[in-house]
Amino acid sequence: MTQPKTALLLIDVQASFPARDYWVESLAQAWRPKQRAVLNAAQTSGIPVVRILHEEPGSQGPFDPDGGLIRPLDDFNDEVAVTFHKRVHNAFSDTSLESWLRERSIERLAISGIRTEQCCETTARVASDLGFSVDFISDATLTFPMTRQGITWSADDIKARTELVLEGRFARIISTQDLINEWQKPRD
Repeated sequence: MTQPKTALLLIDVQASFPARDYWVESLAQAWRPKQRAVLNAAQTSGIPVVRILHEEPGSQGPFDPDGGLIRPLDDFNDEVAVTFHKRVHNAFSDTSLESWLRERSIERLAISGIRTEQCCETTARVASDLGFSVDFISDATLTFPMTRQGITWSADDIKARTELVLEGRFARIISTQDLINEWQKPRD
């Protein structure tokens, strides 16, 4: 059986995030090796890597293009097949990503990047609704604790919630290592 043609989405892995007050370096350090491993595996397997960068023009914050932080994190400045800039939470609505994927007959998307429950999850949902198969590489996504109404949700709590709502509906939840193992299997 032939594997569907796949692309890796590298979502919002950009220098803007460390400038945010919620950035937790210890969480980022735990995430980096997973993100690097899946990126390396895509490159060695001939899977195109699509970089998505988020920008908020005029915001005067770290996502404002005038601030100079709309660029890849230093350790993820690899050459990619294409880069799209978005201004919304999913990678499709205000970019030509869907056309780019369809022109290349790509049917499956592997989703990784920053933040698990925001742009990564939202992109997974939209991709599924557009008919793409989605692999959500949860351990290759990064998020941070959030507090609402006096209750703090840990990064692990937020990831577990995202996995719960995506699994079997919008995406297949898969680990970095399991996905790499699949990519390294001989293809028909």
